[in-house]
Amino acid sequence: MAINSANINNSNTTVYTSSGNNAVTCMWVCNVDNPPVSSADLTLHFVKQGDPITNTNMVVNALPVPPGETVVFDAEKIIMDNGDRIVASASAAGLLTFTISTIQV
Repeated sequence: MAINSANINNSNTTVYTSSGNNAVTCMWVCNVDNPPVSSADLTLHFVKQGDPITNTNMVVNALPVPPGETVVFDAEKIIMDNGDRIVASASAAGLLTFTISTIQV
């Protein structure tokens, strides 16, 4: 099992690129605003290798993440091929962090 973390910018940010075939077991997005004042909206795309970022591969659209809160995505597992990536953006830079747990399949 591998764990990777990244900051989410206010523009499209590749937060994970699959190296080999991997199953995403869990993703956490945390609003680290301290003191907790500002909410930020999260947008996520699952992008197949070689494809552009479009509305077609958007899986989360402007989900509000309140200050000091964490959103967990763990109900479904996603299988990613080599080079597939997860791209995230936030409505404000410096507020959201992304952590992912994967396992090679």
